[in-house]
Amino acid sequence: MAEHLDGLALVDHHVHGAVKGPLDRAGFEQLITESDRPVPLWMSTFDSQLGLAIRRYCAPLLGLAPHAAPDEYLTARSQAADVNSLFLHAAGVSDYLVDTGYLGDAVTGVDELAKLSGSLAHEVVRLEAELEYVATQESDVAAVPDALVRRLAERTAGAVGLKSIVAYRYGFDFDPAEPSSADVLAALDRWYSSGAGRVADPVLLRWLLWTGARRGLPLQLHVGFGDTDLQLHRADPVLLTEWLRRVEPLGTQVVLLHCYPFHRNAAYLAHVFPHVHLDLGLTTMYVGARAAAVLAEGLELAPFAKLLYSSDAWGPAELHFLGATLWRRAVGSVLDGFVAQGDWSADDAVRVATLWARENAVRLYGLDQR
Repeated sequence: MAEHLDGLALVDHHVHGAVKGPLDRAGFEQLITESDRPVPLWMSTFDSQLGLAIRRYCAPLLGLAPHAAPDEYLTARSQAADVNSLFLHAAGVSDYLVDTGYLGDAVTGVDELAKLSGSLAHEVVRLEAELEYVATQESDVAAVPDALVRRLAERTAGAVGLKSIVAYRYGFDFDPAEPSSADVLAALDRWYSSGAGRVADPVLLRWLLWTGARRGLPLQLHVGFGDTDLQLHRADPVLLTEWLRRVEPLGTQVVLLHCYPFHRNAAYLAHVFPHVHLDLGLTTMYVGARAAAVLAEGLELAPFAKLLYSSDAWGPAELHFLGATLWRRAVGSVLDGFVAQGDWSADDAVRVATLWARENAVRLYGLDQR
């Protein structure tokens, strides 16, 4: 299984760019935690599952022994000729599906990521960012709905999917019904009156979801674990159940991203709804040595044709590499265990690993048609 997984070119179906420029220790440590608070002086984010995984699996690519000390690691990193290209090439990814909606100026864009990695890169368009852009272009509230539809048509012409961060901006406990035109205009008027900055009005957020779903592209939703913007209990995907029922007739495929600690709930939704898929992307890196246990829990209920690989890497290119490395190790461990127990055949294990690694994403996003 390890040999098969090492030879598989992954499709990283939800990722961001790699950070540009050098990083000192403080800068690097801030990028290997989901907290947006300064790292306390009495601790280090290297003392985490992710930090230990970087020292174990990334250090050898810089010519160091596994488990090299943080300062030794960062010195070698600073001396590498092209650290981004080094780690991106080593990830073994054929296609990156890039969400460009978060601090895009700080990281490599779609084309640059493709150039540095030698892989294909495709864009995923973030809904909230597009409405916020439209608001900077339209002074007339009444013009915004049509302007948003035109903007999404333009932005998705070459894109493979859409993304929403409604979990961050409000939560999943919103009214699942599609808002009326009058409700949308009233909400837009309130938003404009407040300065039309960051969109957080629940009416506008669910209007964005419905508008995005009508585009017909796969719609990705951040679920569960993330930074301090979240109210985690409101990011449980079971809160989406009624909205998923209502949007199902549109035929739009909904992808639940990351999902921890609600990954079993996400797997249940993928089990019962034909249009729901999931990954454990961000989770895999942050749980590090426990990745096999968490991925095994995702396998309990989710149909194998609904599972996708992602890293959700943003920042140091180590994260793009590490997401792939930890996923391969964890999946190999879990599936080898099933085979050793006699519960799965070796052929079935290989087939499921291949579906999860790339074939499900190729089908879902139509990558074989590009």
